[in-house]
Amino acid sequence: MNWTIVAHSLPLFARAFIVTLRLSAISVVLATVLGLALALFREYRIPVLSQASTAVEEVFRNTPLLIQLFFLYYGFPSIGIKLTASFCAVFGMSVLGAAYMSGAFQGGFGGIPRIQIESARALGLSTPQMIRYVTLPQGLARSVPAIAANAIFIVKETSVFTVIAIPELTNTARDLIGMYYHTNEYLFELVVSYAIILIPMSVVLTLLERRVRRGSFRTS
Repeated sequence: MNWTIVAHSLPLFARAFIVTLRLSAISVVLATVLGLALALFREYRIPVLSQASTAVEEVFRNTPLLIQLFFLYYGFPSIGIKLTASFCAVFGMSVLGAAYMSGAFQGGFGGIPRIQIESARALGLSTPQMIRYVTLPQGLARSVPAIAANAIFIVKETSVFTVIAIPELTNTARDLIGMYYHTNEYLFELVVSYAIILIPMSVVLTLLERRVRRGSFRTS
């Protein structure tokens, strides 16, 4: 291991680290919000939107992200639609993540005792009121473990962005290895960079899961 080479390439990996972190954060937030919307559409069987949610989930969960990115970045220009690499990356990852997040939320909603839903209807609560006071408080708490796993999955999948030439961590390591052949040094920096993102994230999400499991969050 040549530490001089590691030191010289640190600025490049620092920039790639910021790019990866930014794209990951945006994708996780958008995937969570969109996934919640898809889950609510299906939970309450909203006409048209429920069927559209099912279609989105089936298409994006059953096709590789790599193919989706190729289609967005290289396919759309053939019909006159040019999208930036960053937009394609965030869009593709957000929708793919939303398809998985939707399943996580649906699992949480499914754990709510039906008697509570029936009681809310008997009390005359409207659908928005049921969502606010019954579905979301309990469903979100029950969904935390699956949401956490999906968030980590999204961060790790950013390595696929290298196929559309985004200068994230994996692409930076690949380019440096191709130019200078210092494989061990650059792969070491790649692993450490992802560890700096994923280990603290995993610890925080694990603590959040434990807190939910102990019933620290009020669901009433």
